[in-house]
Amino acid sequence: MTATTPALDSLAQALLDAARAAGADDADALVRRGTSVSVDVRAGALEQAERAEGTEIGLRVMVGKRQACVSASDIRPETMRAMAERAVAMAREAPEDPWIGLAEPGQLATEIPDLDLWDPAAEPAPAALEEAARIAEAAALSVSGVSQVQGAGAGYGASEAVLAATNGFVGAMRRTSTSLSCSAIAGEGSGMERDHDYDSRLFAADLRDPTEIGRRAGERAVERLGARQPKTGAYPVLFDERISGSIIGHLLGAVNGQAITRGASFLRGDLGKQILPAGLSVVEDPLRRRVAGSRPFDGEGLPTARREIVRDGVLTGWTLDLACARKLGMAPTGNGARGLSSPPSPATWNIALTQGGKSRDALLRDMGTGLLVTSMIGSTINANTGDYSRGAAGFWVENGELAYPVNEITIAGNLRDMFLSMVPANDARTWMSHVVPSLLIEGLTLAGS
Repeated sequence: MTATTPALDSLAQALLDAARAAGADDADALVRRGTSVSVDVRAGALEQAERAEGTEIGLRVMVGKRQACVSASDIRPETMRAMAERAVAMAREAPEDPWIGLAEPGQLATEIPDLDLWDPAAEPAPAALEEAARIAEAAALSVSGVSQVQGAGAGYGASEAVLAATNGFVGAMRRTSTSLSCSAIAGEGSGMERDHDYDSRLFAADLRDPTEIGRRAGERAVERLGARQPKTGAYPVLFDERISGSIIGHLLGAVNGQAITRGASFLRGDLGKQILPAGLSVVEDPLRRRVAGSRPFDGEGLPTARREIVRDGVLTGWTLDLACARKLGMAPTGNGARGLSSPPSPATWNIALTQGGKSRDALLRDMGTGLLVTSMIGSTINANTGDYSRGAAGFWVENGELAYPVNEITIAGNLRDMFLSMVPANDARTWMSHVVPSLLIEGLTLAGS
């Protein structure tokens, strides 16, 4: 940031002033300044290096019960005036929505805790990112059976944001991130298989070693060689920790306030009812320190807080922004997510599912014969019924041990039944924003050969 660059809070206030001058009754503004650096390596050579930095501004205006959003990457005063005028003109033509509106002063966050989301270490030099990617690629190539590395990349990002509104709220957040990934290919011709590994952390010092990431990507690719289809039938399925979060993701989608208000959720009549096995809870905690999904306030200026979405198997509540809460006659949950060019909508932050008492290997032994899923593609989910169908690949399990790799499988079931039969392992990565262990689910239908 140079000395002549306007402060973010000043830009946000200028947007609000422009909105009022253009005729808006209320408005909120989001101003974000960020830097990103990415480096890609292939075959030992630098393939691509990119750096981007800039400031983006977003404005939402309300004229009565009508609203409109605009955004730009130009922070000149004349641009902000034009944005505000255009937004107000758009709002006057928009349909009325009785549920929109800013938060009441008593609802706003008044204390904004420091969640340790900003790494004070200097931005890494591109050469350092390139070296980390080279090390990961070399480690993958050192694995016997790896024929090539599709790519290895490292990146860094830093962003600062200010949210301000005409109800008096002003809040600032900033965060950093560092990432490293590697994708390896094993085998030749039609028998090639691909897999990867990656890590992403807020603090560079927490990032896993590049050698470990590259080696694991190579090992995973080699493990998939010789994949075939299992026989069609009904079997237990163990969703590996790498992809088990998608199962909980479907639960979170079904309790999202927008799905509930639209009547488009298979869980819409289950508030206060058991949807998971007794003993399992789904907890949202946006106040975890040094975790990517943490935030001290939401996109509407409401304070965030720890809450149990599911407690001891029982569904306790919906995920609500202000508009959905008003429509349902309920209290908002501090889950409004605000985009630069879109109004708030409900979203979840950090999520954790209760971990079980057994390791993944122990659950494999318990399942006897079935499927370990390590990757998934495609998705056919019926939001109204919970019918579930996804393409998958992984490993066939016989007598509690991995027998051979499998691919081109379709897994089908119903999410309501799947939720009630899930058994969690104890292998979740606790530093992730979604802490979900491997999940064993009985009685799914596999379509193979």
